[in-house]
Amino acid sequence: MERTFRYDIMPEIKERWSPRAFSEERIPREEILALIEAASFAPSCFNEQPWRFIIADSEEKLAKMRDTLTVQNQVWANKAPVLILIAAKKNFSLNNWENFWHMFDAGTSWGFLSLEAVRRGLVTHAMGGFDTEKAREAFAISDKYEIITIVAVGKYGRPEELPDDLQKRERPDVRKDVESLILD
Repeated sequence: MERTFRYDIMPEIKERWSPRAFSEERIPREEILALIEAASFAPSCFNEQPWRFIIADSEEKLAKMRDTLTVQNQVWANKAPVLILIAAKKNFSLNNWENFWHMFDAGTSWGFLSLEAVRRGLVTHAMGGFDTEKAREAFAISDKYEIITIVAVGKYGRPEELPDDLQKRERPDVRKDVESLILD
């Protein structure tokens, strides 16, 4: 089934989806830093900007990050030339009070990052299938931070290189109708 759009929205939103076929072509560090800069402009409660990123684009860091992924995600994400771990600081810097919105704000930054990636001809796929404690240990992440996701970043690859079950899923998903998202 094909995606349909009832309203005129940004092309980057229309084009964004989460593929699993990645090219192993290296992505220049400058391109990745541009994605992080886009993410940095997301709004946040009290302008706290609680999001933090660990960029794995060297063989050493990629190996450590890939080792935290579930086997199901390793099958396809091992080809991605960049993996980015997103974490969020749990407390406000000003007074150390709990920041109830830290994950909401970090999620917004991820959205900005993903749209900038589309604009640059890159694809992204955020994953929940990884071991947070293994990631915390591998990258010495303080418990002041909530580890949220790991995002594969790169250029679109060859879907025919994926296992058969993933090839069948390698397409943008249909979205729910706008009216079904509104609570009355």
